[in-house]
Amino acid sequence: MNFFISATDTDVGKSYVASRLANEFCKMGLKTAYLKPFQSGIEKDILSDENQVKNFAKNVITKSSYITKTPCTPLISAQIDKIEFDINKIKKDYNELSNSSDITIVEGSGGLCVPVCKNILMADIIKELNLPMLLIARPNLGTINHTLLSINYAQSKGIKILGIVLSNYPKETNDPAILKAKEMIEAFCNTKVIAIIYQNQNDLSELAKALI
Repeated sequence: MNFFISATDTDVGKSYVASRLANEFCKMGLKTAYLKPFQSGIEKDILSDENQVKNFAKNVITKSSYITKTPCTPLISAQIDKIEFDINKIKKDYNELSNSSDITIVEGSGGLCVPVCKNILMADIIKELNLPMLLIARPNLGTINHTLLSINYAQSKGIKILGIVLSNYPKETNDPAILKAKEMIEAFCNTKVIAIIYQNQNDLSELAKALI
């Protein structure tokens, strides 16, 4: 099983989920790989998503196709840093990891409509790699709209959706926007919220089992 982790926005918890899932797969005895096609905003003393995953899941094989310094969307960052992305390199990196592992996790940057090359969005990368998608969403106010838009767009592109994960969910809350988020999301789309990950929760064993 290989899959792509995307999200409804930036800083929603993609790398957090990726690292914990990678760790769970490794504990199951599965040879696990992680690919970050585009990593922007990385300079000295700033930990990349790849390194965050590696630090938590010690046995995972990791790779970043492109790393840029400017902290913004990959297309703009590449233009500023004078780097030209080659989609074929990303496909090559993915194939190399996939061919030598049991599970390969590919993590996107931001959401589905993040521009990565001229006329190419992050969703197009998912299609190029022919991967199903796990969508990470935040639990608080605004997430229903952002999640439904992401799901509808992914479906319009023909992307298979494994499910939705609500990340960084507070352990105690009386906020009705949070408490009703799962119910409302599932009521208005044909995709299930397959996991709720609470703040500081490291054990994602049940989600890992559900994905394989």
